Amino acid sequence: MSDTVATQLAIHGGPKAVTTNPGDLFDWMITTSKDEEAVLEVLRRGAMSAWDVTLEFERELAAWFGSEHALCFNNGTQAIRTAMWACGVHAGDEIICQSMTFWASALQVYSLGGTVVFAEMDPATLTLDPEDVERRITDRTKAIVCVHYCGYPTDMDAIMEIAARRHIMVIEDVSHAQGGLYKGRKLGTIGHVGAMSIMSEKSLACGEGGVLITGDDLLHQRAVAFGHYERPDLLTNSELAPFAKLPMGGYKNRIHQMSAAVGRVQLRAYADRMDEIQRAMNHFWDLLEGVPGVHAHRPPAASGSTMGGWYYAHGIYAPEELGGLPLSRFCEALNAEGVPAAAGANFLLHLHPMLNDADVYGHGKPTRIAHSDRDLRQPAGSLPVSESLPERTFSVPWFKHYRPDIIAAYAAGVRKVAEAAGEL
Repeated sequence: MSDTVATQLAIHGGPKAVTTNPGDLFDWMITTSKDEEAVLEVLRRGAMSAWDVTLEFERELAAWFGSEHALCFNNGTQAIRTAMWACGVHAGDEIICQSMTFWASALQVYSLGGTVVFAEMDPATLTLDPEDVERRITDRTKAIVCVHYCGYPTDMDAIMEIAARRHIMVIEDVSHAQGGLYKGRKLGTIGHVGAMSIMSEKSLACGEGGVLITGDDLLHQRAVAFGHYERPDLLTNSELAPFAKLPMGGYKNRIHQMSAAVGRVQLRAYADRMDEIQRAMNHFWDLLEGVPGVHAHRPPAASGSTMGGWYYAHGIYAPEELGGLPLSRFCEALNAEGVPAAAGANFLLHLHPMLNDADVYGHGKPTRIAHSDRDLRQPAGSLPVSESLPERTFSVPWFKHYRPDIIAAYAAGVRKVAEAAGEL
């Protein structure tokens, strides 16, 4: 085969870069007989709706995160909603969040009578821009929700400085970044409270569940009072104790014990599995160092920050380095080479009709502004940096095992397309 044929893009009839069967390279979650045995133990003794296994899981989670308290939930959405309420988000209050994220980072604030204001994102990290966050703070701002998006840690030093100076609470959404570090500190333990999903496709997985982490005893008690009514003995605060045995939020937030049982097994193996994912993903990006148009979405190597289990792996696309080649065409060519890729990530929440037009609770006006003192909806053009990101981000393979020869073929496919961009 001639060099010309070998390097011809697959989309134009050339050979694919990836031809090896990946086997279990992308399979997740990893389950073994230990997971099965843990589930069967709960099932056989009829303890599905109890909480003895859950309490053990919470103790182990708290120790693993190095935090005083961990509280398990039926899903991450409820964990984040409870974090908002525990931080004092009530009717008329505002939270600040980024627009490119899964809706459960922010949308449940509606049910608390509050609303969300979106701030710009850093185009290199895909996390909140601290300077823009501060510009959007008002006397109604109660909390900042920091999404460690696609595993990349938010600039927590800057966010915490702003929060301390402006007397605002900080919630870390760790749903993409369980086990990740910010300058050596575990994500979820830097803000006032951390909350996350641990459903089956997340890097720390249990089937379906959520976790709230905090070192603050009052925040923990408030979280218990909101939807964990089975634990009245934990409510020693004089303002909360009178309402024990009934959930103040009207929610039943406990995790299913079979998920908690799986979670305990997964947690024991997670550090090793996470390390292997990091090794594999860093190898992939190391092989692409210097390739035009493609930039790694990861912290600098010497920063002390890591991507955890690297959930929802993405790259940064620079079309100006490839003659303006549209990202959709770039991804089409990658797919032809056998490299799974798609343009964009989560859609921008601030542009969705749900955030602008829906009257969810019958207030006679959009719920987004039902309790607000002004119209704070953000139309197209209001977040120009965020609005540019769907054309500058693309998904990349999420390798679960370090198999350098196979990973190298995927990296070669990306390099091949980038270096032949002029043909597209």
